[in-house]
Parts: sequence; structure tokens; C-alpha cells
Amino acid sequence: MWDFKIGQALGLMLKTMPFILFRLAVYFGVALAYVLMTGVGAGVGWGVGGLGDEGFRAASTFWGGVVGFGIVGAIMYILREYLLYMVKAGHIAVLVELMDGKPLPQGRGQIEHASTVVKARFAQASVLFGVDQLIKGVLRAITGLARGIFRLLPIPGARQFLRLVEMFLRIAVGFIDEVILAYCIRTRSDNAWASSRDALVLYGQNAKPMLKNAAWLALIVYGLSFLVFLVMLAPAALVAYLIPGGWSATGVIVALLFAWSVKVAVLEPFAITCMMQAYFKAIEGQQPDAEWEAKLDGMSAKFRKLKLRATQTTTGDDAQGAEAAR
Repeated sequence: MWDFKIGQALGLMLKTMPFILFRLAVYFGVALAYVLMTGVGAGVGWGVGGLGDEGFRAASTFWGGVVGFGIVGAIMYILREYLLYMVKAGHIAVLVELMDGKPLPQGRGQIEHASTVVKARFAQASVLFGVDQLIKGVLRAITGLARGIFRLLPIPGARQFLRLVEMFLRIAVGFIDEVILAYCIRTRSDNAWASSRDALVLYGQNAKPMLKNAAWLALIVYGLSFLVFLVMLAPAALVAYLIPGGWSATGVIVALLFAWSVKVAVLEPFAITCMMQAYFKAIEGQQPDAEWEAKLDGMSAKFRKLKLRATQTTTGDDAQGAEAAR
């Protein structure tokens, strides 16, 4: 049915508990910032609304909340490289070492160790971010190939079915790009662009089993996320009640934010651990195939850019290459 071991993945997660707690602190902090700033913005809007009638107050409260939410969103956009570099890649680094049977420090030392490992592979956050963006672009091209196959199938209501397939593939691929980063860390290559190129070719060679595993994990993760959302509705309703102007939709938004924080802090690393198991099992003993490399070369400009960076990279131009890759 699938090629990963859930029990083993949970065991690896427990061994990286300092990182799980770190992720929970970061992402719950982000969710709380959204809630607080939305509340503050709504409160300011409610106060300004006192200068007008009830309709004006309702509108100003709403737009105050939107502005507060938008401020946090802008900050998150600025911090996206840091979150990828320190939180996501760091956790992947310690998971890779555990899967290879290496001992890890306990407590806060595990996070510091992960930071050292990531910096050894990706000197700057901008380099990792540039590599990650190219990887996502190539993965979209590979899933585009899968969409093309579905278009050729004589299925009744194919257009509606294809929309569902495309949505599902987008979700499933979200668990794969970080597995490619895991390969870069595991191979200990000094050229992250070259190891990413090889990892993507190996992924293309094994796209069918990898998409199958990603599909199962998408079902598991989003099913559990929905359950978390339902559990969060009750406390979220209380938060909504405390926000000035008490919007009926606020409780749902707050519940979604906290469900999102659990998903990215706990459920996503579980899915990535399972995908790492499946990927390393699938590529064991394989070498990147020249035919698949040529196929990716023809279908993805991002892959061609990645190959170019792999051949050009030197220690001094990594940051410049990362900026060009965006």
C-alpha cells in the first residue's frame, strides 16, 4: 500500500522532540501573533468606529482586523527564508542523521547541532531558499507530466476529475521538496545545486511510487488536520468572543490558524520523515539516469537553471546564484 513505516517515523519524531517543541513554539507563536494583531487591529477599528454610526463601526472594525492580519502576513513573508533555514532544514538535518544511525545531542544542543549541519551544506539562508525555489519549480513540471497522462485517459467527467487530481498533486508535492533537501544534506556535497539536480533526476526515475506515497500521506495529514481544526473550534470561539465587534467568522479563522500551526509543527515533519523513508528506499543502489535528466532538461526551465548553477557554483558566488534563482 505504501513504502514507509509509520511506527519507525513516530520513533524518529520522538528522538527529535527538542525540535518538535521548537517548531511548536515557533508556529504557535506565529498563530498567536496573527490572532493578537487581528484583535488589536479590530480594537483600534472599533474605537475609530465610535466616530460614526453602527454601520461605520462594523466596517472599521473589520478593516482594522484585516490590517492587523496583513501586518503579520508581511512579517511572515520577510521571515520565510529564516523559517526554511533554521526550522525546516534544521529538523531535516537531524532526521537524516538519525536515519543514518548517528548519535545526536539532547535538548537545546540538538537545535544548535542542526544549525551547524545546515550551514555546512548551505552557507547562507538565501542559498537554501534559492535551491528550494528551483526544486519546487522542477517538481511542478514533473507533476505536470502526470496531469498530461490523466488528460489522455477516457474518463467520464474528465475535466472535473482533472481539477481534483491537480489539487491533490499540488498538496502531495508539498511533502517532496524537503525530501530533496534531505538528499543534499545526506550526501554531504559541497555543491548543493549539483546534489539537488541528482536528487530530482532520481525522483523523476521513481515518480510513480513517490507520488503514490505522497498521496497517502496527503490523505493522512489533511485528515488529521481537519480533526485538529474541529478540536480547536471551541477555544477559538472564546477568542472570537473577546475580540471587539465579535465577528461570527472569527472563530473559524482562529481555529484554522491553530490547526495550521499543529500541521506545520507536527504533522508535516511526520509526513516528511515518511517520505524520506520511501525516497531513500526507492533510490537505494540507483544512479541518476541520463535519459531522465534529458527529459527534465526538456520540460523544465528551472531544471536547466539548476544545472547551470551546478556547473558554475564556487564558494564565492553561491549567494549571487541564489538571488538569480528566485
